[in-house]
Amino acid sequence: MNQQFLPLCRPAVDEQDIQAVVDVLRSGWITTGPKSAALEQQVKEYTHTEHVVSLSSASAGMHLVLLALGIGPGDEVITPSLTWVSTINLITLIGAKPVFVDVDADTLMTDAQLIEPLITPRTKAIIPVHYAGASLDLNALYALGEKYNLPIIEDAAHAMGCKYKGRPIGQTGTCLFSLHAIKNITTAEGGLLTTHDAALAERVRRLKFHGLGVDAFDRETQGRAPQAEVIEPGFKYNMPDICAVLALGQLSRIEQITNKRTLLAQHYRRQLQQLIGFTPLSVPTHPHTHCWHLLIVRVDQSKAGINRDELIAHLKVEGIGAGIHFKAAHTQKYYRENYDTKFGAITPNLVNTEFNSEQICSLPLFPEMEIEDVDRVISAIKTIVGQ
Repeated sequence: MNQQFLPLCRPAVDEQDIQAVVDVLRSGWITTGPKSAALEQQVKEYTHTEHVVSLSSASAGMHLVLLALGIGPGDEVITPSLTWVSTINLITLIGAKPVFVDVDADTLMTDAQLIEPLITPRTKAIIPVHYAGASLDLNALYALGEKYNLPIIEDAAHAMGCKYKGRPIGQTGTCLFSLHAIKNITTAEGGLLTTHDAALAERVRRLKFHGLGVDAFDRETQGRAPQAEVIEPGFKYNMPDICAVLALGQLSRIEQITNKRTLLAQHYRRQLQQLIGFTPLSVPTHPHTHCWHLLIVRVDQSKAGINRDELIAHLKVEGIGAGIHFKAAHTQKYYRENYDTKFGAITPNLVNTEFNSEQICSLPLFPEMEIEDVDRVISAIKTIVGQ
């Protein structure tokens, strides 16, 4: 095998991004400061929202939003099991109960009709997930939240660059974006909260930095006020400038990044039509702009002659990376063994979740790829399965 390894993903970092990090290193101010503030302002302008808080990760943001909403023991939070387990962990760690909702069989996203039957007097929030770069049907979800007076927390980890009915994700309500290395724009590790709720943003901002009455970087004093006091016990979830500056250039290129991902994804989908037993996710029918964070196929062993895990192993031998997004949370060891006893509830019927959890496979997709790289992946799959 002479070809260079083709990874599942690679961040869209250019020489200007690298120089921006070097400039921060040379500035003498590498922790939370003017670049973190600049990123918040740039995201505010891009998403047309009122408040943006930069964080050390989207998981940190989820933790703080749940706490800021006063959710705790005895409360229920409805969310899909087919998501990164961080959300489920955080609901559990604050003492609340994750209530798993199924997803659409082909888009892997949940909707208002699936959620509504699960709402009880103990339900305190709904966390739907924008999946793989596609948008949820937000109007129906927010109508449901208004009907039951429940906050909607959009898990937008996959959705930077996605739009719903012409509006950037983040504009409608409260969203959490991930800026992890695999995401469409990255700070290596990081996250963002966007919201129109001033009180929520203020409390999250306070909780992210030890519970101090001012942020780690105060825009008026160009630093932390020396007389800052602890208003309530908080955490250390702030984003340093050395990370924030990495995303500033990428966000300015978000349309270019999305367009390249779209070009690659469309070629993938055309080529996959040649393969038996490999089905990509369906694109939702409601108006939206897909940002193609992931290219996911379902591997049907009965037709392809190979299962998902075998495919990933064979692709690695061929010098191609692949992944799983995600193994359903309720099938993970802790939740599989403790859900019924810890929460006093039976895991609901999650037919579509479990079906997809066993079949989904993420194929390489990132802006530095070319059409020839997609063809290489398709050719490798054909060779592996003998088609």
